[in-house]
Amino acid sequence: MDPQTHSHSQTQTLGFSNSEGCEIDTAERISCGLRLWIHLSQMEMGQMSKMGQMETMDVVPLRADIAPEPVKKKNLRLPIARRGLGTKGQKIPLLTNHFKVNVTNSNKEEHFFHYSVLVTYEDGRPLDGKGAGRRIIDRVHETYNSELGGKDFAYDGEKSLFTVGSLPRNKLEFSVVLEDTPSNRNNGSINADGDGSPNESDRKRLRRPGRTKTFNVEISYAAKIPMKAIGEALRGQESENSQEALRVLDIILRQHASKQGCLLVRQSFFHNDPKSFVDVGGGVLGCRGFHSSFRTTQGGLSLNIDVSTTMIIQPGPVVDFLISSQNVRDPFSLDWTKAKRTLKNLRVKTSPTNLEYKITGLSERPCKEQLFTLRNKNAKDGEDGEIEVTVYDYFVNHRNIPLRYSGDLPCINVGKPKRPTYIPLELCELVSLQRYTKALSTLQRSSLVEKSRQKPQERMSILSNALKINNYDGEPMLRACGVSIGNSFTQVDGRVLPAPKLKVGNGDDFFPRNGRWNFNNKKLVKPTKIERWVVVNFSARCDLKALVRDLIKCGDMKGIAIDPPFDVFEENPQSRRAPPMVRVERMFEDIQSKLPGQPQFILCLLPERKNSALYGPWKRKNLAEYGIVTQCIAPTRVNDQYLTNVLLKINAKLGGLNSLLAVEFSPSIPVVSKAPTIILGMDVSHGSPGQSDIPSIAAVVSSRHWPLISRYRASVRTQSPKVEMIDSLFKRVSDTEDDGIMRELLLDFYTSSGKRKPDQIIIFRDGVSESQFNQVLNIELDQIIEACKFLDESWCPKFVVIIAQKNHHTKFFQPQSPDNVPPGTIIDNRICHPKNNDFYLCAQAGMIGTTRPTHYHVLLDDVGFSADDLQELVHSLSYVYQRSTTAISVVAPICYAHLAATQMSQFVKFEDASETSSSHGGTTSAGAVPVPQLPRLKENVANSMFFC
Repeated sequence: MDPQTHSHSQTQTLGFSNSEGCEIDTAERISCGLRLWIHLSQMEMGQMSKMGQMETMDVVPLRADIAPEPVKKKNLRLPIARRGLGTKGQKIPLLTNHFKVNVTNSNKEEHFFHYSVLVTYEDGRPLDGKGAGRRIIDRVHETYNSELGGKDFAYDGEKSLFTVGSLPRNKLEFSVVLEDTPSNRNNGSINADGDGSPNESDRKRLRRPGRTKTFNVEISYAAKIPMKAIGEALRGQESENSQEALRVLDIILRQHASKQGCLLVRQSFFHNDPKSFVDVGGGVLGCRGFHSSFRTTQGGLSLNIDVSTTMIIQPGPVVDFLISSQNVRDPFSLDWTKAKRTLKNLRVKTSPTNLEYKITGLSERPCKEQLFTLRNKNAKDGEDGEIEVTVYDYFVNHRNIPLRYSGDLPCINVGKPKRPTYIPLELCELVSLQRYTKALSTLQRSSLVEKSRQKPQERMSILSNALKINNYDGEPMLRACGVSIGNSFTQVDGRVLPAPKLKVGNGDDFFPRNGRWNFNNKKLVKPTKIERWVVVNFSARCDLKALVRDLIKCGDMKGIAIDPPFDVFEENPQSRRAPPMVRVERMFEDIQSKLPGQPQFILCLLPERKNSALYGPWKRKNLAEYGIVTQCIAPTRVNDQYLTNVLLKINAKLGGLNSLLAVEFSPSIPVVSKAPTIILGMDVSHGSPGQSDIPSIAAVVSSRHWPLISRYRASVRTQSPKVEMIDSLFKRVSDTEDDGIMRELLLDFYTSSGKRKPDQIIIFRDGVSESQFNQVLNIELDQIIEACKFLDESWCPKFVVIIAQKNHHTKFFQPQSPDNVPPGTIIDNRICHPKNNDFYLCAQAGMIGTTRPTHYHVLLDDVGFSADDLQELVHSLSYVYQRSTTAISVVAPICYAHLAATQMSQFVKFEDASETSSSHGGTTSAGAVPVPQLPRLKENVANSMFFC
């Protein structure tokens, strides 16, 4: 049955209560919806007629796409203020990587002056070279210092420039001359002028300086920002001015790093120091640098400094990079079509001239065969003034540069398509600090994680050194602002929340220790029964009999009754080389021919542990076409721990529960157990970097079977690429039909929770930055409210909206201890937001490296949680993750949303454009291209924890 049809028909059998507690049947609810729609339409028409009276000259009717007046006047929701601090837990003194910022009061009447910068070529064309702006503005500063009143600049590298105090005039125009960018220079290389002939005199060009270009620079006044705004930030008073002032300070730090020759990536900077490079394979290096940003906190203004890593191309000989990139033994085994794509737009330095160029392509023929026309200066009368030579011959015989291996390989082209400039491969070296922006492979990622780990004390030592090396006190712009930065870590008071008590099988209580527990000699709290099941093996090497025997035995110990499998299906060896879809189809044909009916569960063995091409087609076939629960494994070492972990996932998928919070069992969760409460986890997964046209995947999971908070189901949809706000929470198809995510989840909560509507909706949202908080509050929340009203016009649930951020740079350390902070450590003072309601939580035990806390922002709380109750709820939700026996770093609903999005994105292998697109993935605006939809899951698995 089509899920859309199903959810509609399901509503007809469900009653939704109105505020008096009477049940509203479907027909009445539809008529309520129509009445509301007519009422809104009449209001809209009234507004239009009023507007018509006010603007009698304008008789053009309003277009349908123009928002009516009331929408414009809608009060925007803003993040709520902190209502109080938490008190529960054992107090613990901590240090954090925030450094106090001090400002002298001598300049509080001064202003930052903001100027807009326009750089054009001599003919008026706007500057297009990325990174050239800084060189040009530096030259303006050198050449016209007196005209600029001797002022120092803070320049953002693009269109904004800041000074302390004003420049002599509001509009200034300058002309500066720079040597041509190296990629257009041609000292000592071959430049074929369309017909293949080089420039007139190669040797003369060696002696001539590079060509020059003239640039026009226009600097015009835009705004001024009072310097006292920094003082306001120091006192924890946030305003628009203080945010702008902090932006200027951040730009000063970026410029400071730029002058030291660093690679800048947003608010991080990376020095060209080989000691900071780690090889992750495939010609890619991890480059360690530093993040720095000014933050307003309860304790005033601080500078947050942390270790940061970006990926760069392996510098050095181009041939070495290509061999690593393609994992081949020598340059003669390289795939040159792939090499051409990989090298495009990378920068190389050539020897012996030491000049820098941008790669535009490769020659079509090997160096020994690639001809071009050379002008023969020594030609005598009657002799041809042009001779045909190969690139190899030119460099070896005319330039006397020996070539060891380039003769049989293509040349690097650094010219233009119609005017190629060829250089032999071995004379080219890749310049350092060139970003690698494609997605890392699984192996590269694990290598990076392993090589980038730093114990807490090691990280503290590196950060202290970074502060000394950067010498911010020597930065003239910071001195002009009266800003100085302390050199000691900020002290904060943390609290360690006790781990929640868990319930396991036979009603036993269990207390996690150090954020961990296990099921040794224990049964699961609600084990399932596995009856009609089969094993499928896609050519994985494994002792299947032993695996099945041990799985049944392990299940018995955990309370899961597992019947012997109906059959074991081995893949036909002839199918191994077939495409993944074909292999899956053949396996299902085999299953159907031998089974009397559909199995309840399939255990599937895959040959590869990660990124198996069979995974997506297999999951899609089972979940979307047949509605069969399936567990994929790729066993390497099978032991009791491995089998227990597999059984935890199978049990959750089949409707069982592994453990429960004792407060769920009672039920006695503060606030949540008192009124029907649904908990949502929301996340959006985007395509890898460089995949600008791959749809984003939005996933929302919701709790079910209230008063439990350990059971969830998911709804997943595609949306426009790179769009972060979820646009399908409410999707009105007609006056009576909503095909959005929320309807599906709310109806499921209603049916699974004893026909109760949620009075309280708690939303956990992942993956959004501070700049998007208002969109979550005013775009996504509005859709959720609309979905509620569409089901029952009189229904007004209370909302709590919490953002979870992992991608930040605040870390905590125990003074005089090599250990990470203990699990359950929470911080809501000193370095949190001066006004808004936020806190940091390290729920997990940090076993490796330095623990990364999750930063929770409470944007809305209609329910009125106390600080302690809300913090305890968030902490408890790190202990309900059914896949593991450890506290996890972020609440389980968010982890489940991420899992659901990742798994269903495998269903449809969207066309991968990353190889042919530029190395920087573009952003596509919402609705630009029709987005292919994901298949809907069969009803019996849609309500399950299929994503576990």
